[in-house]
Amino acid sequence: MEQKTVINIANVDVFQGDSLVLKEVNYKLQTGEFNYLIGETGSGKSSLLRSLYADVPLYSGKATVSGFDLIGINDKDIPMLRRSLGIVFQDFQLLFDRSVEENLIFVMKATAWKDKNKMKDRAAELLAKTGLKNKGYKMPYQLSGGEQQRLGIARALVNDPMLILADEPTGNLDPISSAEIMELLFDISQENRAVLMATHDYSLFEKFAAPRFQCADGRLTAL
Repeated sequence: MEQKTVINIANVDVFQGDSLVLKEVNYKLQTGEFNYLIGETGSGKSSLLRSLYADVPLYSGKATVSGFDLIGINDKDIPMLRRSLGIVFQDFQLLFDRSVEENLIFVMKATAWKDKNKMKDRAAELLAKTGLKNKGYKMPYQLSGGEQQRLGIARALVNDPMLILADEPTGNLDPISSAEIMELLFDISQENRAVLMATHDYSLFEKFAAPRFQCADGRLTAL
């Protein structure tokens, strides 16, 4: 499959409020690639990830994500940008007042899906893909931590994005569940998608080797 560049950043400064956290960032990611983003707490990892889905504004340099120009992006274009990518959070951010299937359908409705049958079919497809087949009727609190994160990944895949941003997706999981989530994310990157994953868990690198980029001393550096 032809690779596509989904993140292309050149000479970008990343601010958190008025504070400069990363200077002159240069970074490129293509479909089919998996990259780690590492660094100590406060080094700028989360700010960089948030800048990629326009939660932190960028003012200088060049920055495109999924074809969207992030420098001065219009507010009306931000929802479309976010539909073009999937985000996986450390704390899952599930809706605990509705079932597993309804968590997925909620995202579909929020992103302009209309056909109920297509929504049901897509939910079933995603649950099978993420190892949650036959669990669509359950409530999120009835799932293990690993299963809850699988649901988080299923939710990120709803709109078939080319890019997945994962912010410490194994941070709240035991080692076995972490390994299962990593296998799932690596499989996803092999489907001509790109995955950028922030992590503190350096033990993952031995079993799941991939290029690493470190935030440190106000810079992003390839290791």
